[in-house]
Amino acid sequence: MAQDKKVQKKQTQELEKENIYRQTRLEKCHKLRALGFEPYPYKFNASHMSQEIAEKYNYLVNGEKTEDIVSLAGRIMSIRNSGMFIDIKDSTGKIQLFGHKDFLAPGMTDILKLLDIGDIIGVEGKMRRTPRGQLTVNIEKLEVLSKTLLPLPEKYHGLTDQETRYRQRYLDLIMNEESRDKLRLRSQIIHDIRQFLTNKGYLEVETPMLHPIPGGATAKPFVTYHNTLDCELYLRIAPELYLKKLIVGGLSDKIFEINRCFRNEGISTRHNPEFTSVELYAAYKDYNDMMDITEELITFLVKKIHGTMQIKYGDKEIDFSTPWPRKSMCHLVQDCTNVDFLSLDAEAARIKAKELGIEVEKGTLWGNTIEKIFSEKVEPTILNPVHVIDMPLDISPLAKVHRNNPLLSERFETFVLGFELANAFSELNDPEEQRKRFEAQVKAGEDGDEEAQCMDESFLNALDYGMPPTGGLGIGIDRLVMLLTNTLSIRDIIAFPTLRQK
Repeated sequence: MAQDKKVQKKQTQELEKENIYRQTRLEKCHKLRALGFEPYPYKFNASHMSQEIAEKYNYLVNGEKTEDIVSLAGRIMSIRNSGMFIDIKDSTGKIQLFGHKDFLAPGMTDILKLLDIGDIIGVEGKMRRTPRGQLTVNIEKLEVLSKTLLPLPEKYHGLTDQETRYRQRYLDLIMNEESRDKLRLRSQIIHDIRQFLTNKGYLEVETPMLHPIPGGATAKPFVTYHNTLDCELYLRIAPELYLKKLIVGGLSDKIFEINRCFRNEGISTRHNPEFTSVELYAAYKDYNDMMDITEELITFLVKKIHGTMQIKYGDKEIDFSTPWPRKSMCHLVQDCTNVDFLSLDAEAARIKAKELGIEVEKGTLWGNTIEKIFSEKVEPTILNPVHVIDMPLDISPLAKVHRNNPLLSERFETFVLGFELANAFSELNDPEEQRKRFEAQVKAGEDGDEEAQCMDESFLNALDYGMPPTGGLGIGIDRLVMLLTNTLSIRDIIAFPTLRQK
């Protein structure tokens, strides 16, 4: 209780301080208007970005001046010597401005006096390089483009408070170059994935985000309500079933979607309720082909970004060199526990799991028991990429039964550093078998499994018209970006992560 009062007192003090800053800057806004300068104009025509200027005038030697006039805009990051030296930053970098009465046009000194760190300004002036080697614009004309009413975080320490960084991402991006670089690299990675698949002959498509039935993955959905249709709809947990309908329709033998998905589940350093993935489907392929393209796509990105197959993640080094091992989930569990679960029935598997210190509920299916043992005993030991193949059929309702073992499916998940990066199947295309799988999922839901899949008659109807043998693959882009940028929390590579409301 005492701690809560301290927090409340601190918040009140910060708010009072903030109000004082805001009032002071509002007064400067009024002064600008009184002088005839609008502090929030409609536009500004800039001739260059800061990076373009740095490249164009790289030839200037110390002390050299030019008669070249440039115009540029950016946010003030520092003011020195009462406005004589100003650093502004745009999206490409920083540049120094020199504001002196000898160069400023009439009336410009009045604006200069009313500037604050954080203001967005536009300037026009001549280029030079100072005797100390700093590329500089001698300001002749100056315009306030957006007068900021609140101060930026303290310059030298940046913005280090995690709570503020996530809730006010715009401040994080203003102050922290690393945050900007990561989100820009994320954009580049998504662009490269799109280009890679397009070059492979895949057609990009779009499917609904509002589903009448949640399906395509085992997860708890978000539910909403459509007033006009008078029905519940679900935010998609996966686009899989819609994408396979497009394969049925023959839109293309190769399709992909870079999509936003939503799962009403926990939040952690590796989980966000809404996330981005890429799903792709290729007719006449199976899960072996999907392993090949998984390796090819990810190593393409690793090589492009890092120039090597060995990259750092935290205090570990990951080797992405191919080929990646392909190991059965059951064999990995056996290597770790010295128990051959393939020789046990469901009850015996549950008993063995409890002997290993893993709690499983009564009635847990054989496959779910194997998955839980794998999750607790094997996953944490994985460092370098490995395809965990031939997963139990019980946990794979959309995958074909393994051609050599009816207990297993033709499904794999790719693990790196202890977490899942990709999930793929030889897709089940037998409509009668798919109906049986859905029926088993419905029963599991009736027995209390909130993540069980539903009966989807629309998808079954599509399968009745024939889907060719198909390989399907999903890759989590957020986790992939985490790996490629050496980021330990998913919140740092999502611009606006989901947070508890204050």
